[in-house]
Amino acid sequence: MKLESAKVVEIFKNSVTDWHKEEALSPNPFPQSSLEFLFYQKNQIDTIQWHVEDEIRRPDLPDKELVQFKRKIDALNQERTDLVEQIDDQISAMYKSVERKPNARMNSETPAWLIDRMSILELKIYHMKEQTERKDVSPEHIQTCQNKLNVLLEQRTDLSKCLDELLDDLSKGDKFYKVYRQMKMYNDKNLNPSLYTKQA
Repeated sequence: MKLESAKVVEIFKNSVTDWHKEEALSPNPFPQSSLEFLFYQKNQIDTIQWHVEDEIRRPDLPDKELVQFKRKIDALNQERTDLVEQIDDQISAMYKSVERKPNARMNSETPAWLIDRMSILELKIYHMKEQTERKDVSPEHIQTCQNKLNVLLEQRTDLSKCLDELLDDLSKGDKFYKVYRQMKMYNDKNLNPSLYTKQA
């Protein structure tokens, strides 16, 4: 796969559409060892989390279900982070033979975390477009949502350009980045005091 923003966006769009057909995980159409597989899987997790986040905000949600949803969100967040780090590992391997120029500039954000933002953005675009197609709301609501959708589409263009420029800079040795693992502590029974003190 030649890594470029158009392909990434296409995979995310297809993933979002596929999930909403049944409102459930869709079979991943890509080879398991491929970047495409990770992109699709990443967006499927983001899509699940989007809808869990919607549900947890229901005012009529019983407390018991609230706790279950919160734990689900924690698990999804961990899975999302793990996938981003796997994507970074694969992308880093693609550029490992590129010689870094002496004046190369460091990018604060890795390609995978930029791609993570693009995945979430596709969900925003999908659901904002839904709002513009509703028949049970006022014209003002439609127009407000259309204005927001226009901004989101502009953001898609901007983030896509940023990704392509970053990848081009990496391929030429003009930029580099460091992969800092997220080192999340809240799910780790050895690092979260609320977990290890309870165990003790």
